[in-house]
Amino acid sequence: MIMPEVPGIVTVADLERTGATIAELQLPSGMIEWYPGGHADPWNHVETAMALSTVGRLAEAERAYQWLIDIQLDNGAWHNYYLATGIEDSKFDTNCVAYFATGVWHHYLATGDRGFVEHCWDTVDRAIEFVLSLQRPRGEIIWAQRADGDPWSYALLTGSSSISHSLACACRLAELMGKDRRHWAEDRRRLVDVIVNHPDVFEPKERWAMDWYYPVLTGAITGDDGAKRLTDGWDTFVMEGEGVRCVSDRPWVTASETCECVMATLAAGDRERALELFTWAQQLRDDDGAYFTGIVFPELIHFPADERSAYTAAAVILAADALQGANPTSKLFTGHMNPT
Repeated sequence: MIMPEVPGIVTVADLERTGATIAELQLPSGMIEWYPGGHADPWNHVETAMALSTVGRLAEAERAYQWLIDIQLDNGAWHNYYLATGIEDSKFDTNCVAYFATGVWHHYLATGDRGFVEHCWDTVDRAIEFVLSLQRPRGEIIWAQRADGDPWSYALLTGSSSISHSLACACRLAELMGKDRRHWAEDRRRLVDVIVNHPDVFEPKERWAMDWYYPVLTGAITGDDGAKRLTDGWDTFVMEGEGVRCVSDRPWVTASETCECVMATLAAGDRERALELFTWAQQLRDDDGAYFTGIVFPELIHFPADERSAYTAAAVILAADALQGANPTSKLFTGHMNPT
């Protein structure tokens, strides 16, 4: 792995410092809090583990994955939010559960360590089977299930898009392990068909930027269609010179959404715009390398309340790796794979 940098914007040393701010939030258990004393959720926890791998902190990343292995439930899922002292929110979010597969595939790309995949395989297998148990016949996947087993009544476009990418990663892991999981690829194809051709089946969330760029970021919508989707929503969600609004009707820019959109824009083939977005995100960098979660315009007030979140720092690192393009991990969100 080559340490990421984006010349003229962030150096190797800059990103090493950012990685250190994530590692500082890791508890002895391996859990990575959003911020000191905060909670953790499996999705953002995996995102931070991927960032740690990207900047060479492999031991910390593997401790993070081990925490999830250790606490996986018998049904293959994880609860939605954890505190250092226990469970904060007991429901099961299917996107959060599926994302473990993305993290394991990323770590394999970073290290080439098949033994790590072997160690994680049973956890991946059970997690993906849980997620697919909540897939409807049409193809969409219900976004969550209550701890008592009662599922929510609807699916979400952002979550289902992310799951489609996690399923692609899971299929690659199955292939590496010599496991026959052809039904995962078929279930992913059905999910992608719904995302592309029947978006009306999802709960309306058009106000949120993630519903705009996530189908492109995750490879559900690709090529000219992906580029058009980003162009069509650009003026709605992008504040020129500042970054990506988290919601269309408020001047609230976040570094994580901006950096995720960097990768979606790269996936759509527009490097110039991606570099612009990444440059704008640096206004949220703090002196020690951490990143503030968001900023409100025109007051220039950080939100929430000066929060500096681990997942935001992680998004910056992953975007830098994608922009540099030198590592096997660099194309995870920009050069999309379709399992056979």
